[in-house]
Amino acid sequence: MRPTRDDVVLDVDGLRMRYGARDVLHDVTFQARHGEVLALLGPNGAGKTTTIEILEGFRLRSAGRIRVLGADPAQAGEPWRARVGVVLQSWRDHGKWRVRELLAHFGSFYAAYSTDLVRRPWDTDELIAAVGLTEHAGKKVRTLSGGQRRRLDVAIGIVGRPELLFLDEPTAALDPQARHDFHDLVRGLADHDETTILLTTHDLAEAEKLAHRIVILNGGRIVADGTASELARRIVGQDEVRWVRDGQRHTRSTPDSTAFVYELFQRHGTAIRELEVHRASLEQTYLTLVRQAESTPYGASAREPEEALR
Repeated sequence: MRPTRDDVVLDVDGLRMRYGARDVLHDVTFQARHGEVLALLGPNGAGKTTTIEILEGFRLRSAGRIRVLGADPAQAGEPWRARVGVVLQSWRDHGKWRVRELLAHFGSFYAAYSTDLVRRPWDTDELIAAVGLTEHAGKKVRTLSGGQRRRLDVAIGIVGRPELLFLDEPTAALDPQARHDFHDLVRGLADHDETTILLTTHDLAEAEKLAHRIVILNGGRIVADGTASELARRIVGQDEVRWVRDGQRHTRSTPDSTAFVYELFQRHGTAIRELEVHRASLEQTYLTLVRQAESTPYGASAREPEEALR
C-alpha cells in the first residue's frame, strides 16, 4: 500500500560521508513526508549530489541511518527501485530510438511491479502528452532540441509512476514556457499523484515556487530547514514597504508588513499611493545563510550552524 500523506518517505538521521581523510557530509538529518516537495539547496561542493546519490542507492554512506520508502537504499532490491524515479542532469544515450518507442521500452520493465493502488507503467501516450512531447513522439531522440531532450529526461524518470522522485536540476536548458509547463507537472505529481519529490536547483525562484519545504546544505552540513517564508522571517526578518503620500516617497523595513500596511491605511487612508510590499525573498535568505555559515566555525553538533544563525 501507499503510505498515508503523514507518513515519512525520506528519513535521514546522522548521515556522514568520508572520502579518505576528508568528511564531505557531517551528521546530515532531515525528513520528507508523503506528497511533499522538498528542495535541497546549496552552493557547488556543498554535498547535495553526494546526499542524493546515497538516497538513490548509488553510493554507500560512511555512517548514519537512512530509510527511503521504508527501506535502506544500500540493501534494497528491484521492487523498491521500481517505486523510485530519478531525473539526472543529463542523459545522452539511445539517440537512434524514437521517443514513443524508448518510453514504451522503459515502461515495460515496470509492468511486473504494478499493483491495485499504483498501476505501472504510465500509459506511453498519456506520459508523452504530460511532458509536452506529443508532436515529437515519432522523432529520433538525437533530433530533439535541448529543451525537448530535457522533457524526455523527465518522462524517463516518471515512466514507472514513482512514489518518490529525485529531480537534479530538472529545468536546465528549458525555455520559459517549457519551465512553466514543467512546474505544473511537478505540482500535479505532488498534489494529485501524491508523489514525494526531492528537488535540487540553483534557481531559487523555482525552489520558492515549487517546494513545500527547503533544506539548505553548506559545507556538508544543514544550515537551515523550513518553508521559504519561515526561513525568510527567521534569517532576514524584515520586509520592505514603500509608498507615496503627499508627493513624498517613504520606505520602511518591518518584520510584519501586513500589520504595518493595515496601520498605515488606518492613519492615512486614501492619501496612500503607489504602495509596494517587498517580502524577504528566498534569494536574500539563501545568500545570508551561506555567508554566515561560511564565517561561522562549526562545532561537533550538526545543528550548531542553524542555531548560530538565529
